[in-house]
Amino acid sequence: MPRFEMGDLLDLVLEEGASDLHIPCYSPPVLRMHGEMTPLDTEPLGPEDTEYLMKSITSEANQQKLQQDGGVDFGFAFGDKARFRVSVFKAKGNIGMVLRTIPNGLLSMEQIGLPPSTKDILFKPRGLVLVTGPTGSGKSTTLASMIDVINRERSDHIITIEDPIEFYHGHKRSVVTQREVHNDVPSFAEAIRRALRQDPDIILVGEMRDLETIGAAITAAETGHLVFGTLHTTGAAETIDRIVDSFPTTAQAQIRTQLGASLVCVISQVLLKRIDKKGRIAAFEIMINTPSIAALIRDGKTFRITSDIQTGAKYGMNTLDAHLMQLYNDGKIAYGDLITKAKDPEGVIQRLQMEMQLKAKQ
Repeated sequence: MPRFEMGDLLDLVLEEGASDLHIPCYSPPVLRMHGEMTPLDTEPLGPEDTEYLMKSITSEANQQKLQQDGGVDFGFAFGDKARFRVSVFKAKGNIGMVLRTIPNGLLSMEQIGLPPSTKDILFKPRGLVLVTGPTGSGKSTTLASMIDVINRERSDHIITIEDPIEFYHGHKRSVVTQREVHNDVPSFAEAIRRALRQDPDIILVGEMRDLETIGAAITAAETGHLVFGTLHTTGAAETIDRIVDSFPTTAQAQIRTQLGASLVCVISQVLLKRIDKKGRIAAFEIMINTPSIAALIRDGKTFRITSDIQTGAKYGMNTLDAHLMQLYNDGKIAYGDLITKAKDPEGVIQRLQMEMQLKAKQ
């Protein structure tokens, strides 16, 4: 008899509020709770245990992909309790798995911590909105909340392109078409091209991971659609550089011009452990594309964008470091996280010292 059932492990994940369940071979199952890895106090899993758990939730087609490619990703519904994004893989010839929790309930933009100014972005008629950050920083949750606001408050056709589909969106004021790469359509780029023939208003691109997808997303934004996409970058300037650098040198001037014209904003986020209560909290950098920033993008002067963000509070902009300092001063995050997540740690330390000197004088 197997020592573990997947249903019991997933119930425990939900009871404990864990974000991820790791099922490694020759180790007990491990929960990631509030950012910390917490092994269960049980015997290690053997190869037969991990294979049994994998087969209990993995379709025959996905098991074949695992054998052929050494790994497979898919979405999995745990009854009506929650959904999970599942990654199954081979490691040293044995099967391992990681399951990420996708809550059934969507968080509001206020609960996520996005400033009110970002809601205006959702009512733009066209353009490119980028949500960026490292893996596990909550990009999918932020985008799902934005799509939900559009779904409730705009009367549009929303097409999402995901790998795999994470949050399910029912039809509200808008009609929502959710397409899964590999199941419904062969690739992100092909899905965007086909979407343009499906009368879309909003297109969400789950991952802009290659040149073809990035190019198709920019074209869709230019041709009168509001396009949302994600990149694994931290900071607005770095995001723009990453997009431009993904194109051949001969095409980069044109891409800078296209980005300058079509980009609406870049929201960059990191997720940190809270110290004031249980849970995690997001810190954001918000860049709104003003005429000044558009000119910097066109001229290849992205190194000056941070300065524009610092002085752009009236447009709803703020730097990541400023938000991190605010969270630290409010007693919500630890000093170590402030310094390790800051883009300019030395500058943050100097500003903290200046604040202490001012307080000492008062």
